[in-house]
Amino acid sequence: MRITLDIDDEKMESILKLTRQKKKSPALALALDEFLAFKRRQALVARVMAGKTDYQASNEEIELLAHLEP
Repeated sequence: MRITLDIDDEKMESILKLTRQKKKSPALALALDEFLAFKRRQALVARVMAGKTDYQASNEEIELLAHLEP
């Protein structure tokens, strides 16, 4: 899907550097993939912490997952 975005130049430069991409489209695609994976991890941790899933991990391991960055 093609869209037009207005992204701050400094943010775009940061995204390019952090993703190690030279072109904007692949950099943004990777950044979005990482963001979505991070949100899915957060949701899993929230379900585990609420006791809504049968997940075999210690409390320390679960708390560590909650603080991981994408």
